[in-house]
Amino acid sequence: MTSTLVLGVGNVLLTDEGAGIHAMRYLKKHYDLHDIKYLDAGTLSFTLASNIAAADHLIVFDAAQIGAAAGDIKVFEDEQVDEFLRSGKCSVHEVGFADLMDIARLEGYLPQRYALIGIQPEVLGWGEAPSESVRRALPRAAANAAALVHKWRRTTYPKAVNL
Repeated sequence: MTSTLVLGVGNVLLTDEGAGIHAMRYLKKHYDLHDIKYLDAGTLSFTLASNIAAADHLIVFDAAQIGAAAGDIKVFEDEQVDEFLRSGKCSVHEVGFADLMDIARLEGYLPQRYALIGIQPEVLGWGEAPSESVRRALPRAAANAAALVHKWRRTTYPKAVNL
């Protein structure tokens, strides 16, 4: 079976800045997905490069400036992730994520498939809980991640051959 790493990015002490970690926890609690490694990535570090290198698939949840209403979600897959990270619209964490992806690419350990699920923040001040709009977005963010896991697994199995 293909391994999938799910990273929750952010700081849970800064309201919606912790959206990525809250979304990852929601996914883990509400979905029975097998062969998934969940990792609270905090505000990212180069020490995560080995975890990314070991994964076949990667899903990253993060608060992201996607130019939408608070709580809206945008899913970026594969090259779309790279384009978004290069666009300059990123949060401070996505800049670190771009660096991690570049390390994986340079070392030849880029996951086969990868996605960023960005959640538009509303409040970035002190607080241990997300805003109401981001809290309401967590089930949708998790559903998008689960759909990616299932889609990617279907495409990794060999097709039946008529003999």
